[in-house]
Amino acid sequence: MLLDQLDRYIARNVLAAIIVVQVVLLGLDITIAYIDDLGDVQQGYTALDVLAYLLLRVPWRFYQYAPVAVLIGALIGLGSMASSNELTVMRAAGRSLARIVWGVMKPVLLVIVVVLLVAEYVSPRTEQFAEAWKLEKRQGSGAVLTSRSGWQIENDSIYRFGAIRADNVVLDLTRYRFDERQLVEVSYAQRARWEDNQWQLENVATTRLYEEHTEAEQHATRRWETNLTPVQLERLLRDIDSQAPSELYAYAGFLHAQGQQADEPLLHFWQKMLMPLTMGSLVLIAASFVFGPLRSVAAGTRVFYGVITGLLFKYTQDLLAPASTLFGFSPVWAVLVPTLACALVGIHFLRRNG
Repeated sequence: MLLDQLDRYIARNVLAAIIVVQVVLLGLDITIAYIDDLGDVQQGYTALDVLAYLLLRVPWRFYQYAPVAVLIGALIGLGSMASSNELTVMRAAGRSLARIVWGVMKPVLLVIVVVLLVAEYVSPRTEQFAEAWKLEKRQGSGAVLTSRSGWQIENDSIYRFGAIRADNVVLDLTRYRFDERQLVEVSYAQRARWEDNQWQLENVATTRLYEEHTEAEQHATRRWETNLTPVQLERLLRDIDSQAPSELYAYAGFLHAQGQQADEPLLHFWQKMLMPLTMGSLVLIAASFVFGPLRSVAAGTRVFYGVITGLLFKYTQDLLAPASTLFGFSPVWAVLVPTLACALVGIHFLRRNG
C-alpha cells in the first residue's frame, strides 16, 4: 500500500509539472506568434481573428511541444522532490531507483496516449479547419483549402497543382506529358471539379510539341483521366507535418504504388508512431540528470541542461531526416538513432548511480 501511495505521489508531482510546463510553452508560443501575425491584419481579418486562428492551432502546438514538456516536466518534478530530500528518504526506505523511474513513467504513459489521440484525430482536423477559416476570412467565399502548391508524378505525366478549395475544386492545374523523357504535351486547366467520382477540367489550354512545329487547342471542359482523388490531392497540398499517422501511411503507400520515393511521409509517420519511445528516452535522460552527474547542481541549471538536451535531440532528428534520403537508409532510423542514444545515455548514468 505504501509503495502504491509513493507511486501516486511521484506521478502526481511529475504530471503537474508536465502540465505547467506545457501551458507555459503554449502561452509563450501563442503570444510570440500573435505579435508576429498582427502584421497580417487586414480588412476582413482582424486582430481577434488572428487570436482565434492561433487558438484553433493549439492541438498541433500541443503535439509539437509534448516531448520538451515531458523532459522539462520530469526534471522539475523529480528535481523538486530531490531538493526537499524526498527522493533520499524514498531510497533510504528501500525504494529502488528503477521503481522511482517507473513511477515517473506512469503519468508519461497517460501523456503519450493523449498525444497519439491528438495527432491522429484532433490536430489534423483543427489544422485543416484553421487554415481554411483563415484563408476564407482573408479571401472571402470560395477560399482555397490550402495555398501550398505541389507536384505529383503519375505514369508518363508530371502535374503541378496551385491549390485545392474546400469544395474539392483544384485551381491552376498544369500537366507535362513525356514520351521516353521527351516532353510532348503541356496542358493547363484553370480549375478541375470532382463530380460523379471523376475529375472534370475547365478552361483547358493544350500545346502539343513536335520536332518541326507545335499545335495548340482550347477546350471549355475536358475529362481528366487520373487515379488521384480529392483526398490524395489534399494530402499532397497540405503541410505534411500536420497530417495524421494513418494519412501519412496511406500517402506513402500511394507514392510507392506510383514507383516514387516516400521518405518524407514515412519519416513523419515514424516520428509520430515512435513518440512513446521518444518520450520514454527523454524521461530516462531527465532521471539521469537528477540522480546522476547533475544531482548536486541547482534546479535551474538542471532545467537549462534539459532544454539544451531537448534542442540537441530535435536538431539531430532534423539533420538525420535529409540524411536518410541522401544516403538511402530507412527513415525509421532517423527517428530511432537519437531516441536510442538518449535512452542508452540515460540508462548508463542511472546504472552508475543505482
